[in-house]
Amino acid sequence: MGRVLIIGAGGVGTVVAHKMAANPDVFSNIMLASRTKSKCDAIAEAIGGNRIETARVDANNVPELVALIKSYQPDIVVNVALPYQDLTIMDACLETKTAYLDTANYEPENEAKFEYSWQWAYRDKFKNAGITAILGCGFDPGVTSIFTAYAAKHHFDEIHYLDIVDCNAGDHGKAFATNFNPEINIREVTQKGKYWENGEWKLTEPHEIHKPLNYPNIGPKESYLIYHEELESLVKNFPTLKRARFWMTFGQEYLTHLRVIQNIGMASIEPINYEGKMIVPIQFLKAVLPNPGDLGENYTGETSIGCRIKGLKDGKEKTYYIYNNCSHQAAYEETGAQGVSYTTGVPAMVGAMMYLKGLWKGVGVFNVEEFNPDPFLDELAKQGLPWIELHDTDLEL
Repeated sequence: MGRVLIIGAGGVGTVVAHKMAANPDVFSNIMLASRTKSKCDAIAEAIGGNRIETARVDANNVPELVALIKSYQPDIVVNVALPYQDLTIMDACLETKTAYLDTANYEPENEAKFEYSWQWAYRDKFKNAGITAILGCGFDPGVTSIFTAYAAKHHFDEIHYLDIVDCNAGDHGKAFATNFNPEINIREVTQKGKYWENGEWKLTEPHEIHKPLNYPNIGPKESYLIYHEELESLVKNFPTLKRARFWMTFGQEYLTHLRVIQNIGMASIEPINYEGKMIVPIQFLKAVLPNPGDLGENYTGETSIGCRIKGLKDGKEKTYYIYNNCSHQAAYEETGAQGVSYTTGVPAMVGAMMYLKGLWKGVGVFNVEEFNPDPFLDELAKQGLPWIELHDTDLEL
């Protein structure tokens, strides 16, 4: 049915490639490209069946990207590279008039800033080019936004309170590791907290607000209020929201390591001169930490991510909880990747499928909650991420 170019050969790219290869009726031709072609070749070999073509490309280089896109002529480009590279890939898609999908908002490399403004600025450009850009189609952002849209469509007249809850109750057996690119992960979880309440953003110190929350099949886990990018688009697209927050679990050992890393300056993104060479501490840290893509083999436990929502239906207050639990071991057995990569990669594949099937249509730049959630969630459940709904339950928040 469609040709797709995947850019990025980390854990998420591995999952996207595996899942697309398993759906040949939709993804008839697949190319996986990265700065390191050998990574792509290894993934293609693991999948087998000559399902995946591979190529080398520097995602920071627009002319290289344009040349590859023109040569391969995909129907859609799926960007699972670094968030720093979103804009160069979008520029290449504009120049070649090719649809675009990613899983995380653009971040400047030299500033820990998480917002959609840079990508939303492309709306008119994509509209004038007659093409589609789909932003944030992982799990969070991504499925959490689609869960919210599904709830608003089917279960509420007005959504008033939204709490996105993200628990990783897995154990990878390492003293300290991050579940995706350490450079991105550490920047994200060490920033100030932020949430929406009564029409304005409220700021908090990092990890200042926390409380234990119960997660299905897992139990109570200390959960910390942090800022996550989907809140920015959700409060725009669901203006009845009085409050919107994001919670993530961290173990005490993880937080202790994180505090030490920060205190000794290893989380810094400011270059320093070391023996005549400029290095960025957090990039050096990334080089010595375990590769997130290698964590899957011995990873036990599961993730639990969902939305806890309160609002009005037929004039009455209603509570609702929609979530998915994902086993790290099951994810590894299917794709060779751990659960965090799996829960990001599967939605990216499903989003690309929605586009190729014509179920998600539009010209311009869109966040995922702006599309019909129903066919996406139906397919998500079929592709390995089933979801569960609880009505009129205690949200604990």
